Amino acid sequence: MSLIQEKWDQLADIKEELAGRDWFMGTSGNLAIKVAAEPLQFLVTASGKDKRKRTEEDFLLVGHDGKPADETGLKPSAETLLHVEIYKRTKAGCSLHVHTVDNNVISELYGDAGSVAFKGQELIKAFDRWDEDAVLTIPIIPNHAHIPKLAESFSEHILADSGAVLIRNHGITVWGRTPFEAKKLLEASEFLFRYQLKLLQLKQIQTAI
Repeated sequence: MSLIQEKWDQLADIKEELAGRDWFMGTSGNLAIKVAAEPLQFLVTASGKDKRKRTEEDFLLVGHDGKPADETGLKPSAETLLHVEIYKRTKAGCSLHVHTVDNNVISELYGDAGSVAFKGQELIKAFDRWDEDAVLTIPIIPNHAHIPKLAESFSEHILADSGAVLIRNHGITVWGRTPFEAKKLLEASEFLFRYQLKLLQLKQIQTAI
């Protein structure tokens, strides 16, 4: 099996699992996995595809500029430049971007503050926050329609080989050294967002009583 096929299968498995969680509404979201560092090449989801289906046109190989490495009729996902920034700046091997109701609502609630923080939650350990008083802060950036501008704003928060950034009313992008780590961070983030929203709802109910 070639390296590209191996990476393709890994990304396809992640896509299938996330699709099962209903995290690709309206063909939204995109996934990427690094194939080579020098020169940079990675597989990324093709734009406009139904991610609930598994086909031979799910992904395409792109280079350091986010453009197809080979002649193809497929178009890279609109946010491909975000993945480019991740792989240029870190040793990450996989990056995932999904739109969910929970992460969009969280991004709107805390968007003016520019970040959302979690403390005392067990799942922040997924981000290697192990101290008892540890705080996980996930930055929130504006949803610039111009993708190069969005990528520039996004790149300011790529500070390690793994991490997460929310785009206001757009979705979350996570990255990790391995596909498993990236998926772990995505799952942990979505748990934290759902927990926070339910906690706020309960507090509102208690206040109204």
